[in-house]
Amino acid sequence: MTAGIPNPWPNPWDEAMRAAAILAVDAASMGGAALRAPPGPVRDRWLALMHGLLPPATPWRRLPPGIADSRLLGGLDLAATLQAGRPIAERGLLAEADGGILLAAMAERLTPGIAARLAAALDAGEVAIERDGLALRTPARLALIALDEGLEPEEAPPAALLDRLAFQLDLSAIAPAATGGSGPTAGQVIAARTLLPGIAVGPDVLEALCATAAALGIASLRPPLLALHVARAAAALAGREAVAEEDAALAARLVLGPRAIQAPAEPAAPPSAPPPPPETAEDQPPRPGPEALEDILLAAAEAAIPAGLLDQLRLAPARARLPGKAGLQRQSPKRGRPIGSRPGELRGHARLALVDTLRAAAPWQRLRARSGPAGGRLRIAREDIRILRFQQRSETATLFVVDASGSAAFHRLAEAKGAVELLLADCYIRRDRVALLAFRGTGAELLLPPTSSLVRAKRCLAGLPGGGGTPMATALDEALGVADAIRRRGQTPLVVLLTDGRANIARDGKPGRDRAAAEALEAARALQAARITALLVDTSPRPQEAGRQLAAAMGARYLPLPYADATSISQAVRAA
Repeated sequence: MTAGIPNPWPNPWDEAMRAAAILAVDAASMGGAALRAPPGPVRDRWLALMHGLLPPATPWRRLPPGIADSRLLGGLDLAATLQAGRPIAERGLLAEADGGILLAAMAERLTPGIAARLAAALDAGEVAIERDGLALRTPARLALIALDEGLEPEEAPPAALLDRLAFQLDLSAIAPAATGGSGPTAGQVIAARTLLPGIAVGPDVLEALCATAAALGIASLRPPLLALHVARAAAALAGREAVAEEDAALAARLVLGPRAIQAPAEPAAPPSAPPPPPETAEDQPPRPGPEALEDILLAAAEAAIPAGLLDQLRLAPARARLPGKAGLQRQSPKRGRPIGSRPGELRGHARLALVDTLRAAAPWQRLRARSGPAGGRLRIAREDIRILRFQQRSETATLFVVDASGSAAFHRLAEAKGAVELLLADCYIRRDRVALLAFRGTGAELLLPPTSSLVRAKRCLAGLPGGGGTPMATALDEALGVADAIRRRGQTPLVVLLTDGRANIARDGKPGRDRAAAEALEAARALQAARITALLVDTSPRPQEAGRQLAAAMGARYLPLPYADATSISQAVRAA
């Protein structure tokens, strides 16, 4: 470690053991940890270490994939309610994990709804239930260990959860043979828990943590607060009564370093005649000021950033995390993944949610028994009926609209062919279909309807001629028609336009740049009005304003790639 701070945990596995011990000291205040590692001995050993550092009676629960709200949050115990004739509440998984750990496997596939409920529980430390005739609040002070098993960088747990978890540990590069050694023991953790309430924190530590987070481009206020909790727990583990420089540096390395999204600014040149330092007592060493401590924390945080990561962030804009590679989610009345129920009537293809219907009717049985005829029948009213709701993912169909006009047409077509073949090769995993529309001369032609057949795509792409004018408006009109047909089939269309943006042929086939450009902008606005997701790849040697204007009219992402190759186009399509 730099800046003169000793580092007793020099390798990644030692850092991971240190993080486990710190988390065991005050897990609920730190939110938990995101653990990126495939299933295997390394991950199992870290989880076993974490489990062994906790007190024996600490709850340890696993979050099943696709868990229902009634099981996660709690609610009405239907069997007990029907037997007792009055509402009986059932504890949910979050309440069962109170004071302990909740383990979420495949956290990169958590749905936004479950992620939001977990985030609310981490923030409030309790679960509020106000449904099914119940109004309850149950404590849920827990820590979440999100197991990230994603294979690609964009596959990650939801950002709302990552922001609330103190540690983001990557164990994927650690070999099983490197998991030896011993870290803090359970006895040290118990002693640290006793010391923790009395740990003092100086204002210089607070200022340095916040300044370090700002220098690394961290906009959220949660990471500095989590780093403060980590620094206090580290001081308690070391048996100190106040947070020292080593504790703050460790917190910056473990909490702030993995979250860095920009390189720290270069320090300003020192003045020519700095003022002399203030005098201190002989028996007390001088304590560094906030500026010196900030430099120490920045050096510690930079040591935790993977090599080359900040260079990549400078070159590529930040992308939103996407939930998987399938198409958009849409609701369906008949098939798909169940996502709950709603009040309704049994009409058409609606399916009865029997358990939810009984749950809605159960609290009213005693009252209805008084006003209705005698007998042991279950009384269900019209307002108790619940209808099942389903959600299914639609396929994504990528429509390449290729400008085959001009002298550089052959180069653009070759790159489009390569991009189409790359996407088709990944089609089984991405559930994508690919189509190709080429335009030149006075018209546009759909060469390849939406397909997932690599053989058919290569056959249609071979021998495509080039040259002639640029009928941009005609091509966009045809693309809108194809995208609309894709949407009517229940798929999600994505239009990728490869062009230099300079139209010169109008809809009626007559030349004229001004009229052709106006009609192209009109057709582009029609695509935006239809809410078609689009990407414009400007392939001109020197990107011009015409391409940007066309992309703005389409509501499309603009990507100037004068020397685009198949790989870069394919990556841009995945990002879009």
